Amino acid sequence: MSESAQPKRIRFPQGMALVQALTGGWSALVLVFFYAPIAFLIAFSFNDSKLNVVWEGFTLRWYAQVWQDTRLINGLKNSLLIASLSTALAVLLGTGAAWLLHRYRYRGRRAIGTAAYLPMVIPEIIMGISLLVFFRSFSVPLGITTVVIAHTTFCFPFVMAAVQARLAGLDPSLEEAALDLGASPLRAFTHVIIPYLMPAIASGALMAFALSLDELIVTFFVKSAGSATLPVEIFGRVKKGLDPMINALSTLFILFTVLLLLLSEWVRKARP
Repeated sequence: MSESAQPKRIRFPQGMALVQALTGGWSALVLVFFYAPIAFLIAFSFNDSKLNVVWEGFTLRWYAQVWQDTRLINGLKNSLLIASLSTALAVLLGTGAAWLLHRYRYRGRRAIGTAAYLPMVIPEIIMGISLLVFFRSFSVPLGITTVVIAHTTFCFPFVMAAVQARLAGLDPSLEEAALDLGASPLRAFTHVIIPYLMPAIASGALMAFALSLDELIVTFFVKSAGSATLPVEIFGRVKKGLDPMINALSTLFILFTVLLLLLSEWVRKARP
């Protein structure tokens, strides 16, 4: 190959290289700022010291004691129950809303779609206060039911967004072919559309479950004494002082949440 035919290397000016180095360094500092406290929390969950300030040796006893704490276990049970119910309702509402907005054209469609996404951007403290006022105005007793309603309110837009993104690539001929073959609109929806939407539904459901499991502020306003979730219980104990069991439980919570998010991303990319 002649010298003139060889591909030419693109040389960036020295100023651009400096900008890239500064940008990379700043990104690294941001990551350290965000994740260093989590790393310390995980490391000290294995610390043998009860003061949880000075490292005194490796131990797993705090993880063993977590399962012997009745209040923490009850909080975990409440969290799992509320997250499961909220996720189921969020999937039904989010999938139905996304399909109606995609399938039908009517006046006010865009306004309704925009309003459905408001819980994603409203500050959590505002949502918590507004839901508390709403429940009190109608004399609804606080408990598991009110927490499930509150969690469904901010979870279903995430399912709706995932399903709408999937519907954007839907080939209309799939439903038309099912109808031409004699399927009813309901049968075409359940046997053709739902299987096509399943990756988005599963991804949105996992995201909703993780969000419900982690929620603190909204839950704090709409819970009762017997419906306190695990994040609420952890928050109450942290205010009293450092507790090695909280570190261990938080580590398990972080691990479980990360696994859910990774599973959600894998399901989202499972099918084109």
